[in-house]
Amino acid sequence: MALIPLLQEPELRPFLPLLYVAWADGDLSDAERALIHARIAAQPWLKPRLREALTAWLLPASPPDAQALASLRSAIVAAAPTLSAAARHSFAALAESMAALDPNGRDAVAALEDELGFELSTLQLPVADAPPPPLPPRFDARVLQSVLDGRFADARASARAFLSEPGNRALYGTAPKPYREQVFGWLGDLAKRGFGALAFPGVTTDASRGLGPFLAVFETLGSGDLSLVVKFGVQFGLWGGSIYYLGTDAQRQALLPKVANLEAPGCFAMSEVGHGSNVADLETMVRWDEGKKCLVLHTPAESARKDWAGNAAMHARYATVFAQLEVGGVRHGVHAFVVPIRDEQGQPHRGVRIGDCGHKLGLNGVDNGRLWFDHVELTRDALLGRYATVTDDGQYQSPIESPGKRFFTMLGTLVGGRIAVASAGLSASKLGLAVALRYGSARRQFGATSQPETLLLDYPTHQRRLFPHLAQTYALHFAIDEAREAFLALGPDDDTREIEAHVAGVKTAATWHASAALQACREACGAQGYLSVNRLADARADADIFTTFEGDNTVLLQLVAKGLLTGFKQQFSKGGAWGAVRFVAGQLRATVAQTNPFTSRNTDEASLRSADMQLAAVRFREASLLSSVARRLSKRLKAKGTDSATAFLEVQEHLLAAAQAHVEVRVLSAFINGVQRASGPEREALNRLRELHGLCVLERHTGWFLENGAFEAGRARAVRRLVPTLFGEVRPDVLALVEAWGIPDACLAAPIAYSDPAHPRW
Repeated sequence: MALIPLLQEPELRPFLPLLYVAWADGDLSDAERALIHARIAAQPWLKPRLREALTAWLLPASPPDAQALASLRSAIVAAAPTLSAAARHSFAALAESMAALDPNGRDAVAALEDELGFELSTLQLPVADAPPPPLPPRFDARVLQSVLDGRFADARASARAFLSEPGNRALYGTAPKPYREQVFGWLGDLAKRGFGALAFPGVTTDASRGLGPFLAVFETLGSGDLSLVVKFGVQFGLWGGSIYYLGTDAQRQALLPKVANLEAPGCFAMSEVGHGSNVADLETMVRWDEGKKCLVLHTPAESARKDWAGNAAMHARYATVFAQLEVGGVRHGVHAFVVPIRDEQGQPHRGVRIGDCGHKLGLNGVDNGRLWFDHVELTRDALLGRYATVTDDGQYQSPIESPGKRFFTMLGTLVGGRIAVASAGLSASKLGLAVALRYGSARRQFGATSQPETLLLDYPTHQRRLFPHLAQTYALHFAIDEAREAFLALGPDDDTREIEAHVAGVKTAATWHASAALQACREACGAQGYLSVNRLADARADADIFTTFEGDNTVLLQLVAKGLLTGFKQQFSKGGAWGAVRFVAGQLRATVAQTNPFTSRNTDEASLRSADMQLAAVRFREASLLSSVARRLSKRLKAKGTDSATAFLEVQEHLLAAAQAHVEVRVLSAFINGVQRASGPEREALNRLRELHGLCVLERHTGWFLENGAFEAGRARAVRRLVPTLFGEVRPDVLALVEAWGIPDACLAAPIAYSDPAHPRW
């Protein structure tokens, strides 16, 4: 029998007496089988292979023989003495529930009692061993979930329903090839359910709600298998999104319905091995051939190969290829082209070479590939023509005269992708914290000898590990919401530069936070956090790439810094760096003087908790850093022989510090605004978290505030002392705060996330 080799698995122990009693009379009734199936279905943490083994034991056509039953009985007898009184009580309850269905089951229970040496029917949980009851929640998690879900709650509910189905649970320990096929199968299921169509409002769905439902679905799917999330984003967000944003109406109508239903799987081929983030200098070339009246795509050197294209190694039949366009000997910059790369049988087209990037640190359900092109001939309509076309007589035309503006307009397609990556990182953080905080609320270790051991989550050091990440996750939830709403509010002809910088900053914060939070969660769960079944190991590995995916975070922070220096004002495009420096130096000198509220010795608790004080503090730091970097730039630009590029390189680290300070302002401000979306006890719970998040930011930068005279020593000590106080205030809320994220139980398929404090399974 399939179960015999698995009898030592701790996860199976609760089922052993139930199975033994059920089969002891040689028959398994429909009622008994239904009860066992219900027990199995109610345990989302149970490994798939253990589910399969249990299911095999329930087949009426192949009952266990006497030897198998003897092995099962021996496993029960061996396991019972190792269990705590609480676990033995749970052990007994399962056998009793089966015996109640069938009078013959009572005899099997009696026989089992003889071997165990105690009576199952009278075994009680000793009162002395009972841990104290959990702290009652101070707010309704369902009410808070409705606040967090926002205006696209219906889309989130649909995604949660998909994730809750048993066949859609995240995989682990699967070889890359079957893993990729499973992920592609899931993607097809999502397409059939209409999730892909949400990516193209006005073409495949009604335009009234815009991209909001699609982005909400993407974020929610992040609670499940992250390979599926990335595959979903590549197919519908990048490949389909490039057509949606850069294509003509005719191109959109012809291609997007096929993209939405997965009839046309594709990839997004922008990055090159030799250039990475430097899109403007891509080497891949498309030239207009006047004689053949066609476009010719070519990879001129190995450094120009397209790299890391998700979907390319196995499944994509098309690619959006970004390449330099040359018409009549004149280069017009980077443009996007739709290129068929495989036929319907999966074979590469002539002139197309496809490679596999290979095994990765994580996301091995995504088939990242490499592409080379050898003088591939394309028709004129391969050029996505919203912003540029080539006429049949070989003339280049564009409604945007400036090459620079045209380039950045085309790159505006990446904004939605960066919001999606930020939200996927946030979902991974939520998943990790849900597992770690639930585990810490049930796992006990050390304590007074005469008392039950102390819960991990009651140790201040454990709170220090996890609570700042919990608060920052909530802060980032509202920051991503604000960035998403700003993106959704854009008109078709709006300048996207400000929102690009906004989204870039939020993306860096969310993805760096995901890496740090998941590492903290893994460590906080000890060896249990290292087990794949508990989801932290794969979540940490899968989310790691988000810090460089859709833009390296350090490069993106430079985009944020550039936006700050120019003030997002068009007039600086003429004034260059000098104009930017004059503006920043003049404006921020006054700002710093007006916004430093910290030189007093005010250390009262109400002031430190105040949203106004916390926001003023981080704004002061931002303004001060920006003002000083402007002065440094001005000094260098006035020096003879120093060009602007050299000057900016010399202050690059200072620029990044100013950019990060700006992002901290954005995130805290969004959290303050988000608190106002709730009312009653839910608002109070959010405000406690906001107080904690703001103080943790100030504590992190205490050295800077002291160095710059914004804090005196007493104020710095007061901040440090108040943070642990807030840990204690947040402690009763943590499980309800996790529940409010609405993560489906099937996504938390981790034994340590489902342990009853009275009956731990680990």
